[in-house]
Amino acid sequence: MDRLFDSTFVRPPPNCYSECISANPHSGEIDVTLAKAQHRQYCSILKESGIEVIALPPLENFPDSVFVQDSALLGSRDSVIGRFGETRRRGEEKALVDDLKQSARIGRLSWVIEPGTLEGGDIVMTEEDVFVGESKRTNAAGIQQIAHVLKGMNIKAVKTELMHLLCGCAYLNSKTMIIAPELVNAKSFPGFKFISIPKEETYAADALYLGERKVLIPSGCATANAKLKEAGYRPIEVDMSEFWKGDGGVTCLNSPIYKLL
Repeated sequence: MDRLFDSTFVRPPPNCYSECISANPHSGEIDVTLAKAQHRQYCSILKESGIEVIALPPLENFPDSVFVQDSALLGSRDSVIGRFGETRRRGEEKALVDDLKQSARIGRLSWVIEPGTLEGGDIVMTEEDVFVGESKRTNAAGIQQIAHVLKGMNIKAVKTELMHLLCGCAYLNSKTMIIAPELVNAKSFPGFKFISIPKEETYAADALYLGERKVLIPSGCATANAKLKEAGYRPIEVDMSEFWKGDGGVTCLNSPIYKLL
């Protein structure tokens, strides 16, 4: 299988999800019941692609906890528990560690400590390089700390004005990335090929590669769908309306256990 992970953690939306931190003007319209149904469909698609989906319990004290990716970078040998730049989310990572104590799949845990901040939404994994966004949520000290832990990987910082680097790009396979060039400079990824997404569909640049040329993207992005097909990929669409309202994307809803780490 050409994907970078075969198992992943998810966490269902809590009943308080509508109180999540979001700059989206439609955040006040979040339908939590619909969000839960969309999350179940998301998990079903991952399972249908042969991915082991490990469901963690919802965190009722943390509205944003459905975006489980942000708490950590997980690997079978080494894992890095992040430190939220968004201070209102601090505590989610501790809950994740408590849950991981029940799992034998995770490697040695290291923690990002003050003054470092690191959120998983800033991490773009490839076979050889780990690109980490220096963003509003992840700082240079956090990137230095993850580089110290993952000494066998090439850690490359990418400065971005986005909330997270994955808001504007994602790695697929075979040195190919999907990218919104208005949001992320392709020159930050020398040697890669790109599937460029138009400005009106930048939400689709946050995509999840499922293996066997299948790419999970949000529904309603016809141009992104067509461009992926032109490049030989098989786009699979999932309704993300309630997570879009919460400033979350396709990658945010899962925390993969990377085989390379």
